[in-house]
Amino acid sequence: MQVSVENIGTLERKLTVKFPAERFESQVSERIAELTRTVRLKGFRPGKVPLQVIQQRFGAQVRGEVLSDLIGSTLREAVTQEKLQPIANPAIDTTGQPENGEIAYTATFEVMPEFPAIDVDSLEITQPVAEVTDDDIAKMIETLRQQRRSFEEVQRASAESDFVMFEYSAEAGDYRFPAEGLERAGSVLGSGNLFKALDDALVGRSAGDEFETEIDFPADFRNEQLAGKKAKVSFKIIRVQEQKLPEVDAEFAKLFGIADGDLDSLRKEVRANLERELKATLMARLKSEVAEKLAETHAQLDVPKLMVQSEAQSLASGSVPRGQQVPPQLVEAATPMARKRVIAGLLMGEIARKQSLVLDRKRVAEQLAAIASTYEEPEKVIELYNGDPQLMSGLQNRVMEDQVAEWVAEHAKTTVQNLGFDEVMRPAGA
Repeated sequence: MQVSVENIGTLERKLTVKFPAERFESQVSERIAELTRTVRLKGFRPGKVPLQVIQQRFGAQVRGEVLSDLIGSTLREAVTQEKLQPIANPAIDTTGQPENGEIAYTATFEVMPEFPAIDVDSLEITQPVAEVTDDDIAKMIETLRQQRRSFEEVQRASAESDFVMFEYSAEAGDYRFPAEGLERAGSVLGSGNLFKALDDALVGRSAGDEFETEIDFPADFRNEQLAGKKAKVSFKIIRVQEQKLPEVDAEFAKLFGIADGDLDSLRKEVRANLERELKATLMARLKSEVAEKLAETHAQLDVPKLMVQSEAQSLASGSVPRGQQVPPQLVEAATPMARKRVIAGLLMGEIARKQSLVLDRKRVAEQLAAIASTYEEPEKVIELYNGDPQLMSGLQNRVMEDQVAEWVAEHAKTTVQNLGFDEVMRPAGA
């Protein structure tokens, strides 16, 4: 077997491989002979099909399969011999025909870059830390109460937290919405579903009230004809409903799977859930910080175009409905971010290799248990992961990235940032 390598780009390689045609023909003959013993064709007894018939019926298929197998095996030998590391399946070009007693093919692919020394000690990392407090638990229980609230109609004037059903029309210049009649809507006052000026106009109103008022619509209002404009709005109040919150008692606890209704057990369950969410979010923020600093420090690193294209496609696909084709302009817009992600991912992988970091199987099991706990049948989720190598590999990669991020934080110039639960989970501007 003859092998030659040509550099056709920074990371692109063109591998030319030649192997004896005799090797190919010998394997073709062996497979044809095997078929004569095993194939079953109508009109012939088993093992008695003439060689000529076998060659006519299966010759082209056999030659194609043998050529594919030989290209696969010789390619593996060649990349090992030349100490190359393709990042994806190569593009193969061959006629498949013998020439001068040899069959030749070319394999074009990208290889992993040569990594520079990664000076982790000089990285400046901010690591957020937080803990779940009793106040956080109380807030979450109040949120759970809000999620299970009910509403009862009242005859009094509306106040904050009431649900108001109303009909309205809005006029700005020559524009009217709706064009005819009234539009019906409803909202809980003070919930943020409506903008403040509209909320304010509905406070203190009773069922049956009809009135007009001028309202300044915000610039980001969904109706472009009203956005950023002052409009005359006509209202008719249909009904006012008062919210009723459930008591935090045994019956309330049972709604969340606490069979005996014990409130302490409910609080423990809420704490465990919040702590799991907090831990995952803190790790995600640390990992993002490490990835960002690594990518900034090594912004000029040559990375495989195919990896960047794949990541850009993945990022862009999140902006379109599932199953819809991603416009090229979205992929192009996502490319700079994709490049940073690829750089960070490759560098984190290189750190893991250089530092001989070993995957923590216990953490993998803990993360899998945490994922499964959010489903009604956790055991089936665990079974699914254990039976799907691709799913399990993705989980293991995430855990290894967590371990790398923690290792970097331990060795970099790391500043600990103490935050509250809400600051972590709902950062300003998010």
